Amino acid sequence: MSPLRQPSERVNPVKLATVFVVDDDDAMLASIRFLIESVELYVKTFSSAHEFLEKYQPEERGCLILDVRMSGMSGLELQQQLNEKHIDIPIIFITGHGDVPMAIKAMKAKAFEFLTKPFNDQTLLDSINKAIAHDAKKYADREKIKAICDCVDRLTPREKEVMRLVVAGKLNKVIAAELDISPKTVELHRSKIMEKMDVSSLADLVRVVLTYQHVLEE
Repeated sequence: MSPLRQPSERVNPVKLATVFVVDDDDAMLASIRFLIESVELYVKTFSSAHEFLEKYQPEERGCLILDVRMSGMSGLELQQQLNEKHIDIPIIFITGHGDVPMAIKAMKAKAFEFLTKPFNDQTLLDSINKAIAHDAKKYADREKIKAICDCVDRLTPREKEVMRLVVAGKLNKVIAAELDISPKTVELHRSKIMEKMDVSSLADLVRVVLTYQHVLEE
């Protein structure tokens, strides 16, 4: 399927998501689990950061609800480890001991949300839904980039040259002169490029290349 085309039926990202909860307070863990399951979301709970690290699979999608202060590894330390491992899951911090420096540190390390107890159930659920939607969008963007890179990888070096000049708005005869080939050969390359990039128009080709130029040039 073209990287520009959308599936006819959209899958609800919530149905594919897991809400992970890490808290060493058993009562709080049970309470949050009950709340999340009450709105029919899938949840996995862990009583320590170490347990979460042992069992979490990076390909799992969703969000992470994380207590800041826990025995052993703290929530902030777990966040640091996830960042070092390049595991990009939206983190919602919850704490009864939060202060401004702690919140700033968490947000600078790319936390999605920082909630200080007491907070009402709806506030947490709203944050969860936003985090899941954010994660789903990032996943869709990564899949789209991968599809485009796969298309580009199918191009020959000459086709990549021609595509670059086509996207720059140059006419076939100008491209032919620059590459010292015939206009007919340029036309053949353009046809192959459109086929391999799975686009139906020059406008679509230009849009794909310009939108993802920063990725394609890496």
